[in-house]
Amino acid sequence: MLFRDFGIPELLIILVIVILLFGPGRIGKIAGELGKGIRSFREGISKDDEKKDEEKKEEDK
Repeated sequence: MLFRDFGIPELLIILVIVILLFGPGRIGKIAGELGKGIRSFREGISKDDEKKDEEKKEEDK
C-alpha cells in the first residue's frame, strides 16, 4: 500500500504544509464547518431510522 509507511515525521510535515497554506484561523473555521456537517449528517441518519421504525410499527398493527 502507498500510505502504509506514514509515521509521525511525515504527518508533522503534512500538518506544517497545511498550516502554511491555510493559516491557523482558517483551519479552525474549516474544522468547525466539518464538525457541523458531520453532526447534521448524523441527525439526518437518526431521523431517517426513527421514521423507518415508526412506519414498521404502523405496518405491524
